[in-house]
Amino acid sequence: MVSRVIPVENFDLVIFGGTGDLARRKILPGLFRRFCAGQMPPEARVIGAARADMDSAGYRDFVAEAVREFGGDRACEDGTLAGFLERMHYVPIDARGENGWRELVALIRPDVVHAFYFSVAPGLFGDLAERLNVHGLTNDASRIVVEKPFGRDLEKARALNRDLAAYFDESQIYRIDHYLGKETVQNLMAVRFGNMLFEPLWNSQYVDHIQITVAETVGVGGRGEYYDKSGAMRDMVQNHLMQLLCLIAMEPPSKFDPDAVRDEKLKVIRALDPMDPHHIVRGQYDAGDDGPDYRTAVGDPRSRTESYIAMKVGVSNWRWVGTPFYLRTGKRLKARSSEITVVFKALNHSIFGEQEDHRNVLSIRLQPNEGITLGVTIKEPGPGGMRLIDVPLDMSFADAIGENGDQTDAYERLIMDVIRGNQTLFMRGDEVEAAWAWTDPIIQGWEARGDVPKVYESGSEGPVDAVQLLARDTRVWRKVAP
Repeated sequence: MVSRVIPVENFDLVIFGGTGDLARRKILPGLFRRFCAGQMPPEARVIGAARADMDSAGYRDFVAEAVREFGGDRACEDGTLAGFLERMHYVPIDARGENGWRELVALIRPDVVHAFYFSVAPGLFGDLAERLNVHGLTNDASRIVVEKPFGRDLEKARALNRDLAAYFDESQIYRIDHYLGKETVQNLMAVRFGNMLFEPLWNSQYVDHIQITVAETVGVGGRGEYYDKSGAMRDMVQNHLMQLLCLIAMEPPSKFDPDAVRDEKLKVIRALDPMDPHHIVRGQYDAGDDGPDYRTAVGDPRSRTESYIAMKVGVSNWRWVGTPFYLRTGKRLKARSSEITVVFKALNHSIFGEQEDHRNVLSIRLQPNEGITLGVTIKEPGPGGMRLIDVPLDMSFADAIGENGDQTDAYERLIMDVIRGNQTLFMRGDEVEAAWAWTDPIIQGWEARGDVPKVYESGSEGPVDAVQLLARDTRVWRKVAP
């Protein structure tokens, strides 16, 4: 089955930081795949803008290399790459000065959608917004895309919001979180709100607990300097895991509308209980076969920054009071896996006597092998009485849509949503600030107490204390498995 491709309006997309790693690995290959799918209008153009001194021909060579390396194995007709490269342009530009801005103004067409992707450090967001305004490149239909980290704390997030709001309306600002562009994340909403089977059971009366796991096998790598200033809390929990929690816990919006969805997500963040320090486990990975320990990797033998965090979170509203949400994320773990697990309560009474505890478990796999599995209880085949076993009803998206199906990358989908003007899968300013307002006291508490992360074995499932976090509640983590 191949999904129906809906072309977007004609556009000029300017990528500030157009020679950076994100552009090379994600943005440009994603645009190429959309071009192959027939979703980019023939006249659409992409303009790279960065400090590097090159011309458009040099940039096309850069783009071609990025597509060959990261474009995947999507089959395109002969000449497709050449056609895509024809739409590439480049302008050397100074984000804080005047160099290159006249050339950019001359390239931008007045009668198409204008989208500006800020694939740069957050410290340049305000400067770019100002220069776009000064040079008359903005209008009511202009859109800007900003990458995380959106601030380091509440104060800095508010300052960034003010800087952007000075030149752009909130309806023009797209704060991107690529997790929200994943097919499975959107299917989570479809499963919840499109099926009578689940929504009546989606509350504390029937759900025992929910686990959200984002596990990585890699260490900090070349991001050591950045990561040691952020840690797992700022880098993952405050944005990615928070967004997944919101989609799991939010009330049904009145309609599938950007502000209606984001209103409900905001309510969840504001309903989060203040964190009990005993409900948090922090860790740093030890040395392993695949590299040095965390402190060596970041170059600070006294670092107290966490590469792993596990939390027990409460949501105090009518739907979820009393149902714990267990969140965990970390680097250098046993397997790369992102999964949301909804564990339903056991039957009040079993007619089959005292057997093992059988529960329905809904597992939403974000990566790898995106899909949804529902565990159900059946009779074990064969003679010997009524013995119960649990079996999965498994829907792998690769199987469901076929090998030639349109398995769109998150960045592809989100960039096309920007061109369409659809903000449903992007964070709103008040949402970001609410997330920081909940996160800041947790981090400040660690610093005030001088908390030191627990060391965990590289390639393991994390610190032993994280196991105890659930064991105290007579629960266990789902196994981290690819």
